[in-house]
Amino acid sequence: MKYIIIVVCIALALLMMSFQTVTSVKFGGESQHTGSIKAYNALSVFNPELVEIVRELCRLSFLQEPSRVAAGIFSGDTVALPETVSLQRVNPLRSWLVSNRELQSIEHVEPEMILVLGGSFTMGCSTAKGGACENDESPRHRVHLSDFYMSKYEVTQAQWKAVMESNPSYFSDCDSCPVERVSWNDAQAFILKLNQKTAKNYRLPTEAEWEYAARGGKKSKGYKYAGSDTIDSVAWFADNSGGKTHPVGQKQANELGIYDMSGNVWEWCSDWYGNYSAEVQTNPGGPNSGSNRALRGGGWNGLASRCRVADRSNDGPDNRNRNSGGFRLVLAEKQ
Repeated sequence: MKYIIIVVCIALALLMMSFQTVTSVKFGGESQHTGSIKAYNALSVFNPELVEIVRELCRLSFLQEPSRVAAGIFSGDTVALPETVSLQRVNPLRSWLVSNRELQSIEHVEPEMILVLGGSFTMGCSTAKGGACENDESPRHRVHLSDFYMSKYEVTQAQWKAVMESNPSYFSDCDSCPVERVSWNDAQAFILKLNQKTAKNYRLPTEAEWEYAARGGKKSKGYKYAGSDTIDSVAWFADNSGGKTHPVGQKQANELGIYDMSGNVWEWCSDWYGNYSAEVQTNPGGPNSGSNRALRGGGWNGLASRCRVADRSNDGPDNRNRNSGGFRLVLAEKQ
């Protein structure tokens, strides 16, 4: 009996390959697929119930492994299914994918992370590159940091929508633009939900981590802005933004390959905002308490001076009125 079943399965598989008893079903939309395993992982993270549908379709139709089927679905391919497969099982999968096109690429699910090798640097303002320092950028002090990973781009509207199922942004018609009009507390809610979905420990960068990465870490060339002394090369700010945010990654990256650390949107840090200490510090996390949280990097509507790597700002943790306020993520270690 065992051998008869094997023969029957092989015969059915060959019959499937002839495409004589199949129904063609069109999935998805525009292709942004970057690899079958990644597409399948994206689906696994954000809708595990639909993964079971993919697996069932594979079992019923003698198709390839689920990751490859998901690849075809995510890229909008036509998938051949047996006539015996009820479209009632297919339609929920198709509908979900069509309504969540931002998940067609894994880059829109989890941020791409850049390793920032630890080291020592002088935190705070220097007048060496010209321009005046603000009072809160002093005293300059030495900081020692361990390795960490920082997101290559600011968190986008597509990523926010994929996790939070909403979009608070003022410039809301641009999935690849940074999310904005989010408070510090909103960012924490996003991180909590993302960590639950991914079983990782994303967080906001500390001010020290942010400035070290913006300066280029161990590859730093001492630029005034993140990646250049010429602000137009690396930042969207008041003079060149056209009064709006822009898709992430369009300007020149800094020495570490990280984009938009100057301009586009201000970025929340984990620290309470407060005065610097002159003491040497190791992995500092800022003051123990305060009323406002720290912001870094400048934004699309700000002056060039606010985009300097040493510049600091702050706001209440509940304030989401800034349409120039967003964030990026950090991992202490890649998981």
